[in-house]
Amino acid sequence: MFTGIVEEIGKVRRIVYGSKSIKLSIQCSRVLEDAKLGDSIAVNGICLTVVDRKSDEFTADVMPETMRKTGLGELKVGYAVNLERALRLTDRLGGHIVTGHIDGTGVIMDRVQEDNAIWLTIEAGKDILKYIVMKGSVALDGTSLTVAHVDDKCFKVSLIPHTASITTLGSKEIGSSVNIECDMLGKYVEKLLLNNASETKSKPKDISMDFLIKNGFA
Repeated sequence: MFTGIVEEIGKVRRIVYGSKSIKLSIQCSRVLEDAKLGDSIAVNGICLTVVDRKSDEFTADVMPETMRKTGLGELKVGYAVNLERALRLTDRLGGHIVTGHIDGTGVIMDRVQEDNAIWLTIEAGKDILKYIVMKGSVALDGTSLTVAHVDDKCFKVSLIPHTASITTLGSKEIGSSVNIECDMLGKYVEKLLLNNASETKSKPKDISMDFLIKNGFA
């Protein structure tokens, strides 16, 4: 679990390509202070497992499913990435609960400076937008943000100077893709409602005299 509060911007040092997967090595410092093999680190919001660690880098395996669902396939050597270590129970929850399991990707379709803030408009599919709630939380490339607008085609977030400076979002341009993780509360509510609806639909109707007569039993 993560909070969506980016700790450090790392840099892609190496990418080893498989047929559908990659092995990704990230140059960094702060997130390695207490990192061990098997620990989880969010890379652009994607929960990855440390499989090798050196003094100034860690390496993670990225499986085909992760490549399909996220924008990691667009990374190149030298690219900057947002990094966050897994949440400890004693930490302050400064953002919101983030799992590191990406729901899909979106595209920045507009970028506007307003005084000290940067407005980003994100175009996304209906499968993503149905979970985006006005004033709710969303994680973009692992950064916890508040939704300031949503319609049937896109949603908007606003970056304060601090967020723009310590994450990669501040340098994202129109046309750039972003990894999106929706607030998991909405997904759980949807699952429960669908299950309840299914159970109600399949529940046998009460047997009455009218039912027996209608079906030839009386």
